[in-house]
Amino acid sequence: MTAPSTVQAASPAAAAPPAPPPDRRSFTRAFADLRSGFAQRELWTHLGWQDIKQRYRRSVLGPLWITLSMGITALGLGLLYSQLFGSPISTFLPYITTGFIVWNFMLGCITEGTETFIANEGLIKHLPAPLSVYVLRTVWRQMIMFAHNLVIYFIMLAVFWGGITKSGYVITEGGVPQPGLNWSALLAIPGFALIALNAGWVVLLFGIISTRFRDIPQVINSLINLLFFMTPIVWSTDILKKKFESSAAWREYIAELNPLYHFIQIVRAPLIGNEQSWHHWVVVGGFAVVGWTLALVVMRNYRSRVSYWV
Repeated sequence: MTAPSTVQAASPAAAAPPAPPPDRRSFTRAFADLRSGFAQRELWTHLGWQDIKQRYRRSVLGPLWITLSMGITALGLGLLYSQLFGSPISTFLPYITTGFIVWNFMLGCITEGTETFIANEGLIKHLPAPLSVYVLRTVWRQMIMFAHNLVIYFIMLAVFWGGITKSGYVITEGGVPQPGLNWSALLAIPGFALIALNAGWVVLLFGIISTRFRDIPQVINSLINLLFFMTPIVWSTDILKKKFESSAAWREYIAELNPLYHFIQIVRAPLIGNEQSWHHWVVVGGFAVVGWTLALVVMRNYRSRVSYWV
């Protein structure tokens, strides 16, 4: 009787090497996250609305405080700076108001974008949702606030209709004549859409970086006031020409080299009948391409780590 052999033939399944773990760093996963986030529209729109309701909970005026605070700020600064610069209030106040409306949208996307994932720590750890849901939640919330602030624009439009619809009006005395408000105001719609597209990569990129380096939100909050005064919002480029006359050409680069100026101008210019330039659209479109490229690279490499960093 022969002893049974202790050596058994290995099965094909046992001999096969284990399958490699899925690569977490891939653009496929990054794009899948974005597609899944957009598909869950009901989730991020509901969360955005809840953010607004929670902020003004038990308030008498509710979200109208957004409009009221914006109107008071624009009116106060408009009256002050129109006197300092010797500008007609009928054209300078609409200029400041529309600039403030667009600036507040961008400001909210930048500052609240740095806190996007930090503020949603609980949901990220317990809700299996794509990261892009929280990005869209932040941008959507700022869009709701932008819509509230547009009420101020329409009130201003009714009050100063005669000033900004007149062909050849100027924002400041001796400034460049403007064509006046006309049907080109509809260009503000694609202009805002382009800004919102840029807001997506800003929130995504700054949100991931700020989750890893918690000093970034403080740095941005420290610089934001400087950026406000360096951007032609409460002052116009006409002032540079009037102040420095023949030497103003190179000084205009102070505004042209500021990307925020181009973002504001593609919406403000059509809304108040200002002369529009194609180079503003080119700059903002270029930032959208470069920004989303950087954001997708960062998302590809660090998307899976955000839940650990928060």
